[in-house]
Amino acid sequence: MRLTTSLLIFLVFSMNAALASPADDEFDALAARFVDEFPAVAPIGATSLGDHRYDDRLNDVSAEGRAADRAFIVRYADALAGIDRGQLSKANQIDAAMLANQLDYALWQVDELQDWAWDPVGYAQLAGGAIYSLMARDFAPLEERLTNVAARLEKMPVFFAQVRGALQVERVPEIHARTAAQQNRGVLSILDSMVAPELGNVSPALKERLEAAMVSIRAAVDEHQSWLDEVLVPGAKGDFRLGAEKFDAKLAFTLDSSLSRADIRARAQSEFERVRGQMYEVALEVYRAKYPMVDVPAEPGPEYRQAVIRAALEEAYRHLPGRDEIVDVARSQLEQTTAFVREKDLVEVPDDPIEIILMPEFQRGVAVAYCDPPGPLEKGQKTFYAVAPLPEDWTDAQVESFLREYNIYSLQDLTIHEAMPGHYLQLAHSNRYPSALRSVLYSGPFVEGWAVYAERVMIEAGYLDFDPLMRLINLKWYLRAVTNAIIDQAIHVDGMDRDAAMKLMVEGGFQEEREAAGKWVRAQLTSAQLSTYFVGYQEHADLRQQVESAWGKDFTLRRYHDTVLSFGSPPARHVRSMVLDEPVTARTTR
Repeated sequence: MRLTTSLLIFLVFSMNAALASPADDEFDALAARFVDEFPAVAPIGATSLGDHRYDDRLNDVSAEGRAADRAFIVRYADALAGIDRGQLSKANQIDAAMLANQLDYALWQVDELQDWAWDPVGYAQLAGGAIYSLMARDFAPLEERLTNVAARLEKMPVFFAQVRGALQVERVPEIHARTAAQQNRGVLSILDSMVAPELGNVSPALKERLEAAMVSIRAAVDEHQSWLDEVLVPGAKGDFRLGAEKFDAKLAFTLDSSLSRADIRARAQSEFERVRGQMYEVALEVYRAKYPMVDVPAEPGPEYRQAVIRAALEEAYRHLPGRDEIVDVARSQLEQTTAFVREKDLVEVPDDPIEIILMPEFQRGVAVAYCDPPGPLEKGQKTFYAVAPLPEDWTDAQVESFLREYNIYSLQDLTIHEAMPGHYLQLAHSNRYPSALRSVLYSGPFVEGWAVYAERVMIEAGYLDFDPLMRLINLKWYLRAVTNAIIDQAIHVDGMDRDAAMKLMVEGGFQEEREAAGKWVRAQLTSAQLSTYFVGYQEHADLRQQVESAWGKDFTLRRYHDTVLSFGSPPARHVRSMVLDEPVTARTTR
């Protein structure tokens, strides 16, 4: 009889629980308390994670709220420090290390980074997420969810006032101020598209309450918009660059990896040259197929190689979706990628529901697409693969630039990355892991790295019959991950300006102008996150090589993938310790 991965996880977890030490009992109690108590500190995030006890509340972002949050962090950090981690089971050692990193990071954010004082974008996304997370999934009866919508809307004027009190205008970077001003009204679009159509489906009393709350929130959003436009945007004088000390600290917390900034830069520069060389070899296949009579130099120079790659990419750019067809194309490609993964038996395919949607307005302006899975504490709900629509005010040239970047082949790669067998599949596996704490504290590099690795797996398995244009676009996408890591640190530490960043992305990485321009904005708004794709992939690639060597003839992709995905989403070095039965190691970069 073949046991499913989920059943195997449960059996192993149960056996470990039966052998628990007193230290394990102490840690298990601490972990249970943390998972039980932190939702009250962050009610909006708790809703997204699937804990609905505080769905009628908003985060307290006042000075008093921050003080309470800090006290919560310190209390758990002190309690964790009192546990002898050497006496814990391996699984609990991993969870304890992840919790320690998260608590240290949270304390550093409050005390050192202080993004609460200069990042209005985070607040705008909190406001939109507060309502969207209640309406996007049917986790409870409509009446109950809309009752909580009303409660949150009634509290939102106070929330906006707290935001204005927290932000120190002169410290806010201009790009953050302008982006927040663009996103602010996104909460109203959620009300118009998701709440208003349901008013006829609730009790008269709730309908009246909601209508009153919606009138009040429109006035509050207008008031906040005026402050953003008239005070914050003109007064924003902050530097979006973190500088070496803060960037290095944030990078270490975000990656939780043994790779330092210097290590990442060295690897990325090496990969940059290697991948461009691979692109030339694949492009040459395309070029020779179209121009068989042309003589190719035995030792082509860089200009020749650049021209051949661009000529081959132009063949891919002939296959474009319509301006309004991206979601439909992605939907069709999801069926195609799912069928291929099953046919090749690459990994266990979950049956969790997934839906492709237009990205909500309050989330736009940072990324082109994202995967929004149900929270790890939520069961049976949909994953959303969200794609941003093209801005209505774009010129024809901007639209063409975007569609060239997101041609039919690129959309294939995007669907692989965000959905199958990328984020959707990996996170569905992750949510089956029994430790709620590990699910809540997932590793961004593991998650993003898997999605980039999934692109490689599909190409190596012969997706689209080894079509050289698909292979070329896949290499271009990986090159994007490489340049992400380079510009992330170059911008925030080395002072790289827009012209240099655009040249690296457009000329070095073969990105279209719209993609590179959007990435420049994203690099200013975020820090360390752009490195997670490359670092995560490097760690997955290293892990696969190590396991393949250790397992020898017993290695199969299906066995490897199911095993690696069976431990949730911890940092890759912890997965290696489980798969290869090695000691749990601490990172060494901090």
